[in-house]
Amino acid sequence: MNIAESVVLVTGGGSGLGLAAVKRFLGAGAQVVIADLPSSRGEDVATELGERVVFKATDVTSEAQVSAAMDAGRELGTLRVAVNCAGVSSAVKTVGKGGPFPLADFNQVIQVNLVGTFNVLRLAAECMSEAEEVDGERGVIINTASIAAFDGQVGQTAYAASKGGIVGMTLPAARDLAPLRIRVVTIAPGLFRTPLLADVPDRALTALGNQLAHPARFGRPEEYADLALHVAENAMLNAETIRLDGAVRLGSSR
Repeated sequence: MNIAESVVLVTGGGSGLGLAAVKRFLGAGAQVVIADLPSSRGEDVATELGERVVFKATDVTSEAQVSAAMDAGRELGTLRVAVNCAGVSSAVKTVGKGGPFPLADFNQVIQVNLVGTFNVLRLAAECMSEAEEVDGERGVIINTASIAAFDGQVGQTAYAASKGGIVGMTLPAARDLAPLRIRVVTIAPGLFRTPLLADVPDRALTALGNQLAHPARFGRPEEYADLALHVAENAMLNAETIRLDGAVRLGSSR
């Protein structure tokens, strides 16, 4: 895929992994739509990065707002890449000192991380299906899961469930979209320094950091962005979940 002739939509593009992806695709010559909440830095980021970047205030759980973000992509050119980075974290035990995990809070994590990802996936795929087929493909959708989908920690029931759902839908979505020549790939980052870690207690961060193998450090958002760009450019990557974690396999933290 020729990134320089493509429009890329990045949800959660105002910070963290999403912001790194915005900068990486922009550097490869793409035009980029940042789809993020009005409260994010998305609008400021778009202004700072220049005329090939636009911001569209977007709640990924809203069909109307995600559709509007797709329309913003159409106005720039041909949408061929969507990168799903929008998400929320949670650090609540199933039953803790305050009682059971509030169901409304559990639902919120699932709605944003899983339902929001699927909402963007389905509408981006519809938009990409309108594109002309080039070199045997029309587009690629890159979702973001987490190693929590496999190695969920204490307090990560909702987060792990949401990310496990993203992993689970990767293969069937890729099969659904194969006739349209649209690929679906999921990246499952390990321990990365992003704003999502703000909700993780220091004690838990220390315990996680002690389990890092090689490289013995937290990941950098730029390393996520490098992989996302490679996924977009490599047509043989499809229906796969790629762990980006430096070989860490997390045990139980208490």
